[in-house]
Amino acid sequence: MERVLVVDDAELNRELLCSMLSDTYLVDMAADGLEALDQLTEHRNDTAALLLDLCMPNMDGFAVLDSMRTKGLLKHIPVLIISSEYAVEVENRCFELGVSDFIHKPFESSIVKNRVKNAIELFSCKNRLEEIVEQQAEAIRRQSQIIRRQETKLRDEQAFSYLLMEFRSAIVEVETKLQVLNTEFSLKYNRNPFESIKSRLKSTESIFEKMERKGYPLTVDSIREYLTDVAGIRVICSFPDDIYRLADLFLRQDDIILLQRKDYIAHPKDNGYRSLHLIINVPIFLSGGKKYMKAEVQFRTIAMDFWASLEHKLKYKKHIADADEIAKQLQDCADSIARIDSQMQEIRNRIDFSRE
Repeated sequence: MERVLVVDDAELNRELLCSMLSDTYLVDMAADGLEALDQLTEHRNDTAALLLDLCMPNMDGFAVLDSMRTKGLLKHIPVLIISSEYAVEVENRCFELGVSDFIHKPFESSIVKNRVKNAIELFSCKNRLEEIVEQQAEAIRRQSQIIRRQETKLRDEQAFSYLLMEFRSAIVEVETKLQVLNTEFSLKYNRNPFESIKSRLKSTESIFEKMERKGYPLTVDSIREYLTDVAGIRVICSFPDDIYRLADLFLRQDDIILLQRKDYIAHPKDNGYRSLHLIINVPIFLSGGKKYMKAEVQFRTIAMDFWASLEHKLKYKKHIADADEIAKQLQDCADSIARIDSQMQEIRNRIDFSRE
């Protein structure tokens, strides 16, 4: 039988509660707080619940709760307060101290039994859940340690360093091709199709995190096969039609292989994000010959890039107040930016037409 401790300075109350619970539990009794702490210390591992009066000589119920919290007993033993009061302040204070429930006088046998039973079961479930969470957290910690060891090993491997060199070379090849087109446009049409090019090589940590999240083996061959955005190039254009014109000219080059096209300008994401993404294979030329590498090229207008940069920063901020409202405002801003891009395009077209 589970052990329950009843603590009350009134003998009648102790006997009444004992008679109600003794059929189900092994009931111990104490007349004050000091005696209760002695028994809790002795039976801390097999006490299923504590029924505690607040108003007692020598040491009252609040002092018992403070002592239990200091000794870590409140994490293991549910406490039900014996009380004739219904004061909100008292009950709130008790709940803040970690009390599970209240048993009010005069006692009703069925209510007492059910409250004690529920408190024990809920507390047991809570503890089991905490144990499961801790086990899972420990498993994640062990897995993270393994991944970090693999990461360190892989980072040190020459093959991984060589792979990153190949992706850097892919970035250089794409940038060179785009710069050539930009130079030609400047001479032929007296304007540039894009304002700037930004590039980045995905960090080692990001590579490993994505491989783990996708469930891919953490090997050089897997990175080469499954990741398409290790080499990333962002092209910032002035007008929407420059995006499509430049992308089409870029893809006409016979050594560029288009793997996937994602047009978020024609079909924006739900949050308002707009950009043209091209997943490509681009050749790099090494001492051993030509090799194709994957790269992701994103085309945006200046306004689209400004919006995306701001949205990215806000997305990773924690605990933002009115997050839904801010998301709606960002979506409205994205729509407004699209309209402005379209209007600027029309103005540019009118200027070009007037020159002809």
